[in-house]
Amino acid sequence: MLESEELQAIQEMDFETAFEALQENVKKLEGEELSLEDALNQYQRGQALARHCAELLEKAELQVRTLAMDATQPIETEE
Repeated sequence: MLESEELQAIQEMDFETAFEALQENVKKLEGEELSLEDALNQYQRGQALARHCAELLEKAELQVRTLAMDATQPIETEE
C-alpha cells in the first residue's frame, strides 16, 4: 500500500511530471527483475499516477469545453 506522503506527492505533481514518473514506472515494471512485493508496489504507484494524470486531463478538457462554449456566445458590447 502506498504511504500517504507518496500519494500526497503524486497529487501535487503537474501533468508533465506525473506522466514522466508514470513512464519511468512502466519501464521499471517491464525491465527490472523485481520481487513480487516490489512489483506490486510499483504497479500500485503506477495506478495512482495514471489516475492523477486522467484527473488532470479531465480538468483540462472541461476548461477547453468551457472556453469553446464561451467563444460561441455573442460578445455583448455596451452602447
